[in-house]
Amino acid sequence: MTARAIARYVRMSPRKVRLVVDQIRGTSVNDAYAILQFSPKAAAEPVSKTLRSAVANAQNKAEDQGDVLDLDDLVVKAAYVDEGPTLRRYRAAAMGRAAPIRKRTSHITVVVDTKDA
Repeated sequence: MTARAIARYVRMSPRKVRLVVDQIRGTSVNDAYAILQFSPKAAAEPVSKTLRSAVANAQNKAEDQGDVLDLDDLVVKAAYVDEGPTLRRYRAAAMGRAAPIRKRTSHITVVVDTKDA
């Protein structure tokens, strides 16, 4: 039973989010919840929300097919972060110049699957 969730336009740098996503890739869902709950990184919150959404999607998908899904059987099959659009802003700098500020965004994708699949 494969299910996925995508969080788009998360206002966080993809480089920072990838540090968190790399920790949960390939782990069981319960272990991933524990890792994200105790992670000091700010990116753990949007990744956790995306993971919970993917698990809920898997449960709804199983329910539609008439199956019963056990959370202990779910594994984070794939988790990756793509770069979203960058908001470009400018800040006043010395001698009348403008310094660019790039406010980066991310698209977080989490795919969960059952262990036996």
